[in-house]
Amino acid sequence: MRHLPNLTEGYLGRAIARLQDDSFEGALYQWLARCFEIDNTTMLAYFQDRVPQALFTQAAERRVHARLETDYIGGAYLLDPFHALHVDRAPAGLYRLRDIAPDQFQRNEYFAVYYQATTLVDEIAYVAYPGEGVSVQICLGRDATSGRRFTARDLDCAERIAPIVCGLIEQRWSSLSSSGDFTETGLTQRLIERLRGAHGIALSPRQAEIAMLILKGHSSVSIGLRLGISPQTVKVFRKQLYKKCAISSQAELFSLLMPLLAEAVA
Repeated sequence: MRHLPNLTEGYLGRAIARLQDDSFEGALYQWLARCFEIDNTTMLAYFQDRVPQALFTQAAERRVHARLETDYIGGAYLLDPFHALHVDRAPAGLYRLRDIAPDQFQRNEYFAVYYQATTLVDEIAYVAYPGEGVSVQICLGRDATSGRRFTARDLDCAERIAPIVCGLIEQRWSSLSSSGDFTETGLTQRLIERLRGAHGIALSPRQAEIAMLILKGHSSVSIGLRLGISPQTVKVFRKQLYKKCAISSQAELFSLLMPLLAEAVA
């Protein structure tokens, strides 16, 4: 039979054959890169009781992963829309950052301080649950290497192969597990305790909850919808929050709370 070059099925076959050895992640990335154009990948495991684990990274642009271990895994992941998928136990499948991000995500400090530095211009992720309390996400991005967003054709292809990718995730990382029950309420309570201990600032649970939503990039309207209160009430809580913390901007709130968030999950 005549050989047909560059068939994606061949790359998929090699990835499946390597499910049990250390070359699987690289083979999986090669297959995905044959299906549609991608500049980088970040394969992460999220857990209920500890910080995320980087399983595999690949990028020509060094800035994409330059601060992954120090900043992102160090605590910034708690503000990331993809981590929210883990917390919410979103159905397995494909997600695009621009579709799941809060309404003011590109105006928040996390985006300005961390995300922009990666040079990412578009990002999608396959999400699956290979074990108890664990989600694994295969994030695929476009960065400064190409400077282009994913096209409708790219996304259509990515969606079609989602069941395959999620199935491979479940098989590859089935040995991972995590106990406990991560909740936003538990996180905000630990944040309250650390803020009181470090700075003598006593936030109410509602004020701490709103602080976290602000840092994630939610507007007053979005926060109100999530909490079932009016935008005006959110603004009152926000004013009280800033007064207690002796700050006047989101940037100052980010600088104050990020070190404490890192401690809250250490």
